[in-house]
Amino acid sequence: MPPNSAAISVLAHPLRSRLVSQLRRTGPLSATALATLLQTNSGATSYHLRKLESVGLVTDTEEGRGRERLWRATTEQPSWTPGEVADDEDATIALNWIERDYVRHFATRAEQWLDVAPTWPADWSDHLGLTDNVALVSREQLAAMRAELEDVLQRYRRVGQGNPQAKRVAVYVYAYPVDLDQTPRADRP
Repeated sequence: MPPNSAAISVLAHPLRSRLVSQLRRTGPLSATALATLLQTNSGATSYHLRKLESVGLVTDTEEGRGRERLWRATTEQPSWTPGEVADDEDATIALNWIERDYVRHFATRAEQWLDVAPTWPADWSDHLGLTDNVALVSREQLAAMRAELEDVLQRYRRVGQGNPQAKRVAVYVYAYPVDLDQTPRADRP
């Protein structure tokens, strides 16, 4: 069983996915605060946070007061590849659900941005929004391009920290083949 299968299976749940996403966006929060933000009850939130903790996706910061624990996401970006779980049908199905959930989340947030974009100053909105690019690359070049994009995003992840004019922005990188009907042959050993 691949090492990430348990985490993938636990994360493939609507509330758990939302909990991890919220903690990634806002930083540490209590189960009560998360329940309020996500419009659910704190009992369910606490239960699902413990499930996420059991596979290392969230952790107790040990900074809470009394019985109120503060939780934080353990990673900025949980990421698994289909190849890592190819031999585990349950994990493959769970990963597919997670990826589709991320796409739904992106679509919802992107539409929310479009609703408020006209209220933002042009010097911000001119640099936000969707870009649509096409690249002609081999599998190796695609891997190198994604790694380079990830390096750029890592460099900028906290660069605005301490600057009151800095805003958090979500950057999605989603590569898919333009010609969906042209499946390449597998050229792995």
